[in-house]
Amino acid sequence: MDKVRLAIFASGGGSNARVIMEYFQNHPCIAISLVLYSKKEAGVKTYAGQFGIESVYWPDRWLKEKEKTMSLLNQLSIQGIILAGYLSLIPDYLINTFPDRILNIHPSLLPSFGGKGMYGHFVHEAVSRSGHVESGITIHVVNNEYDKGKIIFQEAIPIIPFEDPINIAKKVLKLEHKYYSTVIEQYFTPEKP
Repeated sequence: MDKVRLAIFASGGGSNARVIMEYFQNHPCIAISLVLYSKKEAGVKTYAGQFGIESVYWPDRWLKEKEKTMSLLNQLSIQGIILAGYLSLIPDYLINTFPDRILNIHPSLLPSFGGKGMYGHFVHEAVSRSGHVESGITIHVVNNEYDKGKIIFQEAIPIIPFEDPINIAKKVLKLEHKYYSTVIEQYFTPEKP
């Protein structure tokens, strides 16, 4: 049986991407076939090399070029995209080419603390300021608006009101590492006939 071939899009250090690459390293049904990163200094390229996965620097302006991007994805027979700390809005042509086959993880319980500019420490600082007693993660399908796609998984953790955002970030990252790979696996594993 052919494996489902996925690409990871990342922008930064790549701790989520590393966990995902490790999880699917010898998976019977799913392969991570490409890591596409948008910042030259992104640490994720080092992890891709460690797992023998092709990694390509792909600045945001190239992502807007449909023919160029689709040529790369088609060469590697990519069937779905995983966003792991990827900060740019996904262009409509990719959403149309991969309908319901692009997943993202967000470090809060959407719809709270989502939208343009809400990523990383900005989310945790907003949660801290709000005095909320819980935070968590949301894994959702990507559409053409930031953090508005169909939610497929959420997990909450208790926090102290006005807790230090650095502490919140550490707790939330543990959830991301624990759940993202298994949710991807369930979502993309082909149904048995």
